Amino acid sequence: MDRSEVMRRVRSADTAPEMAVRRLCHAMGYRYRLHRRDLPGKPDLVFPARRKTIFVHGCFWHGHDCKRGARVPKNNRAYWVQKISRNRERDSANRKLLSDDGWDSLVVWECEIEPAALTERLREFLGPPGAAPGSDLR
Repeated sequence: MDRSEVMRRVRSADTAPEMAVRRLCHAMGYRYRLHRRDLPGKPDLVFPARRKTIFVHGCFWHGHDCKRGARVPKNNRAYWVQKISRNRERDSANRKLLSDDGWDSLVVWECEIEPAALTERLREFLGPPGAAPGSDLR
């Protein structure tokens, strides 16, 4: 399989890490919207009544400081370093825009998707499941 075919298979939505986070949130009783285009960065999960968003980032593509994210391809190294740097800058700018508009954001890295630890982290970030603060649901 050549490089262009590999790159064609890379998806921006419905990735395995994203699906794992979505399943976990749903199982915990949280309801959300997906990829809202009207929000900066098109967050992977959006909880409108809570004004919270979750981004599920691949370690390589978004430059995480873990083993997988620190790896830089040997071919065309300068291009990849620059591309990942631009991705990080864009991610930071999008989270700042969301914050300025009153949204809280959480980044879940691909390497952090371990159900027990992630469950607690999601619960701390989102609060109790069910009716969100300010909603009219009872």
